[in-house]
Amino acid sequence: MTEAKAHPFYAMHEHGFVRVATSTPHVRTADVAFNRDAVLAEARRAHAAHVDLLVFPELCLSSYAIDDLHLQGAMIAAVEAAIADIVKASAELSPVLLVGAALMHKGRLYNCALAIAQGRLLGAVPKSYLPNYREFYEKRWFASGKGVRGQAIRVNGHDVPFGTDLVFASEVLPHFRFCAEICEDIWAATPPSALGALAGATMPPGARKRLSARLPSATPRTAETSALFARSAASPSCPTAPKSSTPIATRRSTSRSTG
Repeated sequence: MTEAKAHPFYAMHEHGFVRVATSTPHVRTADVAFNRDAVLAEARRAHAAHVDLLVFPELCLSSYAIDDLHLQGAMIAAVEAAIADIVKASAELSPVLLVGAALMHKGRLYNCALAIAQGRLLGAVPKSYLPNYREFYEKRWFASGKGVRGQAIRVNGHDVPFGTDLVFASEVLPHFRFCAEICEDIWAATPPSALGALAGATMPPGARKRLSARLPSATPRTAETSALFARSAASPSCPTAPKSSTPIATRRSTSRSTG
């Protein structure tokens, strides 16, 4: 890199940008170990490309259309074990990973988006709106996350924030704040991302069969402090970016209704 290119002007983070990528890894139906390895391969590729946020498909650890296999205890346990492996590997990766997986909470199974970074599972966001028409039969397997706020979920022996009211925010990049929604959520009259944006999220990821990025305007955050985060990538294209950031998290104000 030339001395001129090393000037802070050329650092995208200095201009309020972050690098977001989506990934569609190779998956096999209900083969959690294979799917975990595919997710990690894509995460390492994103790390090499200096990505800040990498978004994976809905239920990518199990694959989506596995019907009643979602209800098997062996499948649920395998997914949780795979999450532990991804969390551990993330300690050496720069991107925040948003991964789709089913998690059990208080006897109910939830279709979740998991935010993972710096060797930590930062939080889990359950899907609010479950399709139950044509080929979709999600209400048979999953509980709706609508109204789930201010809770914690036990994953691999650790309690992590759980709910539709989570906003993930970087302590280093002030404009890097995101929330999550999954598939059908985006088509609701009041999608979770609408309230996320009002709470300060600048990037509410969410789309059909994956968690891709949209960029609505942000307003000042009105939320209680909890425990989550987001992170910046240190890269040659971002010469002034810090090498890491301390994870934090916020919750949306509970005075608003949620999707």
